Amino acid sequence: MTSRPITGPNPPSAAPNHHHSSSASFRGCCCCLFLLFSFLALLALALVLVVVLALKPKKPDFDLQQVGVHYMGISPTTASSAAVSLDIRMVFSAANDNKVGIKYGESRFTVMYRGIPLGRGTIPGFYQPAHSVRRIETIIVVDRVSLLQADAADLVRDASLNDRVELRVVGDVGAKIRIIGLTSPGVQVSVDCTIAISPRKQSLIYKQCGFDGLSV
Repeated sequence: MTSRPITGPNPPSAAPNHHHSSSASFRGCCCCLFLLFSFLALLALALVLVVVLALKPKKPDFDLQQVGVHYMGISPTTASSAAVSLDIRMVFSAANDNKVGIKYGESRFTVMYRGIPLGRGTIPGFYQPAHSVRRIETIIVVDRVSLLQADAADLVRDASLNDRVELRVVGDVGAKIRIIGLTSPGVQVSVDCTIAISPRKQSLIYKQCGFDGLSV
């Protein structure tokens, strides 16, 4: 009678160990990549901060320099309304005192009388090199915009009695600073100007401008 060999329980399979080893390797690789990218991001941020501190960039200097009056007409339409027509040329000056260039976006300006919008002008975006001054112009045409009641009466009185119509020019100028090929976050400067025009002489008699605010 032949005896059967006595066998013990089957040995555990090596597959689970292999699976756990692969998962641990994958997690370790992801951790290394995360640490590498974090280090590179911190290094890039430190380099940008060093460059910014070294260059000390200044805010854009954007101002209304000249206003040319081509035409201004005021005509009563009814007993309680009047129409105003206007054609003015505005020349702005952009001065860049930085060691780096500035990229301007499209800028829009509105001419208002006592808070009422009369017309708008647009300046296309442009790039300004370091240490330079650039003159940009826009023309605003107002074609018989009607004013009612009290505003019309004030406008007619200002034009006929005082020969002085005060207007307000407001607009936002968006700019970005270019540093070693990188563009900074957008900086917006609000320009706020008050101008006074003589309808009889068809000329500018007063101008005062300033920055209304600076925001990022």
